[in-house]
Amino acid sequence: MSLWAAEEVIRRTVRLCRPVSQQLSLLVATSPVTSSASQKLTHVQKQSQRRAAWCLVSSARFYSQERNITDELEKVDVENEITEQRQWQAPFLKHLLQCGSPSDVLDVTRLYPPTIQQVSSSLMHMWTVAKKMPEDQRRYELQLMFKHPAFEELLQKAMRSLSLMRHEDIVYTLLSMVNLGVPQRSRVIETSLRTVQEKLNDFDEKCLSILATSLEHMEDGPNVDSLKAGMKLVVEERLLGAKNVVTLQTMMRLLGKDVPKELKWKLEKKALSMKNQFSVPNAQCMISTMATMGFYSKPLLNMCSRKIAEDLHGIPFSGLLKLLQAYKELLYRDLHLLTAISDYIASTMDIWTNKQLLPLLSVFESLAFCPAAVMEAYAEKVIANPDMLTLKDLLCVLKVYSSLNYDLQHRQQPFVDSLSRALDSHLPGISEFALLKSVYFFCLLGHFPSAPLEKLLQSSSLQQLTGSRLLKNGERMFHTVDLCLRLDRPPLPQPLTFPTSVMEVPTTSKSPLNPWLLEGLQSLLEGQEHVTLQETVMEEDFYLIDAVITKPVAGSEAGERRPPAQSGQRIAVIHAAQSMFCFGSSNPRGPLALKMRHLKILGYEPVLVSEHELQSVPEEQRTDFLRTRIFPEHHRSERRAEAELAGS
Repeated sequence: MSLWAAEEVIRRTVRLCRPVSQQLSLLVATSPVTSSASQKLTHVQKQSQRRAAWCLVSSARFYSQERNITDELEKVDVENEITEQRQWQAPFLKHLLQCGSPSDVLDVTRLYPPTIQQVSSSLMHMWTVAKKMPEDQRRYELQLMFKHPAFEELLQKAMRSLSLMRHEDIVYTLLSMVNLGVPQRSRVIETSLRTVQEKLNDFDEKCLSILATSLEHMEDGPNVDSLKAGMKLVVEERLLGAKNVVTLQTMMRLLGKDVPKELKWKLEKKALSMKNQFSVPNAQCMISTMATMGFYSKPLLNMCSRKIAEDLHGIPFSGLLKLLQAYKELLYRDLHLLTAISDYIASTMDIWTNKQLLPLLSVFESLAFCPAAVMEAYAEKVIANPDMLTLKDLLCVLKVYSSLNYDLQHRQQPFVDSLSRALDSHLPGISEFALLKSVYFFCLLGHFPSAPLEKLLQSSSLQQLTGSRLLKNGERMFHTVDLCLRLDRPPLPQPLTFPTSVMEVPTTSKSPLNPWLLEGLQSLLEGQEHVTLQETVMEEDFYLIDAVITKPVAGSEAGERRPPAQSGQRIAVIHAAQSMFCFGSSNPRGPLALKMRHLKILGYEPVLVSEHELQSVPEEQRTDFLRTRIFPEHHRSERRAEAELAGS
């Protein structure tokens, strides 16, 4: 017998001699974590000196919620176990890698009893093969796994071996059991949690990261809560001593969302101090980590964005999509990087599949950023082959292009015609709500396909839609389509209108005019005779105009009665939030562009005043700013007069 084996026999014999009552208390009791930080750390350190009662065996299955424990102790022959390791290790691993289901793995464990290290490998491989299966097959295979007699034996072996496993094997064992669906209140899971708590101080960053993944999928409970609190203390203790970017990011992910502001400032300072170590993958990972934490740091985001923009060609599709989704979660946008990504995708359009391009376009739209280069290149693909679009693809394309209001110029008509043909091919099986959405998007684009409109206005379709208690956006789409038919008057084979019985007047709340805008308009119009200012005017019970300025037409006399359209120049001043424009531009998005189109039809001259622009202009310059927007011809004539005076 080797020296190590002899020492192991002595150590296990001492443990077996421990009173049963003490072992029982380790299995059943849960040690709460105190509120004081120093007390918590002391508690974790003391826990690492104890061991769970791995040698107890219950007559009940280890994944049940039974707690009755027999007094029998299983004797372990260490020397025989070492012999087994040497004898069965090679064939075990060879057969394990050939297993295609959890039951196959369990069959192998019966033929070749796994060593302590191989217990963890077995459980990990069971989950690895299961997660690759379709959902229905995975559910069936897991049912077979729970009924397999070797599953209980494997869990028994896992529980007995936990205190002897390497740290990495312990956390992988816990993660695998959680993923496989072993009940959280089972003895094997709770013993695993207590073993982890004992060894927590000795875990490296990788073990802590794997442990955090396990805890994310577990319900709150005494052991889980204690581990989370202890792990947070360990992470905070090690955080500022991190020597490389990967370690820092791992620590940040472990902290999660509930991080105090003071600690976030320390994190920001620590990360910025390591900026010279950041690679492009580090920068990507940092942004994803910040999104996971809900941690917004503009200096850190700017630094990472500049780093990523240096080498976009090395980032795969999944990396780009994950990056853009993180920007969306953080409500952060970098115009330079977004433009660079758009140009890169457009320049490599041939290597991207439809399943890749559409998610990217969709997340661009959710960021309110118009990727002009991609919009141009993808429109050409659609014009060349509209049949490639499934109905889901088509709805995505319609939403993106109508929302971002991008003008394809001479390709606009061929593009919408191609989309219209694609929609016609999907009409037989389309749902009523999908039909409404597609027609609504077409209306925003200024295109009115006759076949979808006729199908939408059939009584059966209208009954389905009105009977389904549409959400508010559905009601708004209904009313928008109705307005387009009445105001745009599209040339259709037959006149189409919505029955009045299905139309309800939408409720549009009137909000008071922005005080800065009101003050600026009053100052601008001061002293101008026969010019009137109206606040919050509603048109068609749908479009709210913040202010209407009416000037008499040249040659008309005060008090002279004229029809509304001829009574004077009507300027509709629209105070628009920044979210109503495409990011980084003055281009209005779809609904605002449609509002301007309809106001022109109604005889107005719409003038957009951006909320951001109004706020950024100093108070003393606000009147001049509004004059250049509302009366540009006066502003130009004043400039010419000033130039002539200066020249003379």
